[in-house]
Amino acid sequence: MAERIKVMQIIARMNVGGPAVIVAELMRGLDKGQFEQVLITGYCDETEADYLNEVATDISATRIAGLGRSVSPLADLKAFFGLIKTIKTFKPDVIHTHTAKAGVLGRLASIIAGRGATRIHTFHGHLLHGYFSGWKTSLVIAIEKFLAKRTHFLVAIGNEVKEDLISAGIGSPAQYKVFFPGLPTPHTAGKAELRQKLGLDAAKIYCTFVGRLTQIKRPDRLLDIASAMQARGVALEFLVAGEGELFAESQIRAMAEKLPVTFLGWRKDIDDLFAASDIAILTSDNEGIPLTLIQAAQAALPIIAPKVGSISDIVENDVTGFLTSPAPGAMASALSALATDEKLRIQLGGAGKKRASELFSLERMLRDHTEIYHLAHR
Repeated sequence: MAERIKVMQIIARMNVGGPAVIVAELMRGLDKGQFEQVLITGYCDETEADYLNEVATDISATRIAGLGRSVSPLADLKAFFGLIKTIKTFKPDVIHTHTAKAGVLGRLASIIAGRGATRIHTFHGHLLHGYFSGWKTSLVIAIEKFLAKRTHFLVAIGNEVKEDLISAGIGSPAQYKVFFPGLPTPHTAGKAELRQKLGLDAAKIYCTFVGRLTQIKRPDRLLDIASAMQARGVALEFLVAGEGELFAESQIRAMAEKLPVTFLGWRKDIDDLFAASDIAILTSDNEGIPLTLIQAAQAALPIIAPKVGSISDIVENDVTGFLTSPAPGAMASALSALATDEKLRIQLGGAGKKRASELFSLERMLRDHTEIYHLAHR
């Protein structure tokens, strides 16, 4: 029997969100007969839900303090030496880093540890837009250019993500592979049953937003849209699932303006929530490939989103939903068209579900990673 390939997954923190879900599915789903995996991660901030504690309780991880989001030279240095020690102990064949900070520390630690492991880094989002400003973006690009020359494979989570990185001079086209995220097929009850279970009105039209309430996700834009819909006299209720630093502020505004928005906090039952809804919406300034939109498509929901990042890999405009400018007025107009036309909702939602099953299956994602790990180990 062939020896198993030893894979070390390194991610800064497993906060609830796309990268954590993808890494968890890799830890669970890759063939244990072919791969021996370990997960190395840091700790979440106080304002974040930890996916390993809340959902993926079946997955064990080695925690390294200082590997999380916040930047602190002393803590980062400790995390760096912690990674070197862990790499020397586990002796991985493949080191696969995820998210910006883990990508920097993990790849540098791999070089210093000198174990000869193949380095793979996944860009889960549009690192160059919306996260850093001015000189910080230039510094990030310089660091990523340096590291790309010392990385064997670069994985982009979407086509636009890949094109943006290549345009910035990060890596060569030959280094890249585009891997779409994959999710298990949800198994949920019917809409009527779920609405009863969730305490939702059987007669209302629900538009659901799922995501962290942080600046890049623009919950303020969502509330602008809710206000515009109210002004237009369109009967529509908004459900918001997620928390973050703008949670309280968003609640206060919605209450003050008497907007038809219900804040649900962080939820474990997103599949049920989407299956009970009529429309999905995202209002971000930037995105990689948001897993919440894949979940929405799996639930046969038409999607309204701004045409940013790699959202167009999920939403085909006029086919599975509407991609608009980020302006609240433009998004409200598209939403009005869906809210007032049930037949259109069913048509676009059905097309979206078909697209999700073809492009974003868990089987496809696991197959892509199995192939690259074998290629890396040759």
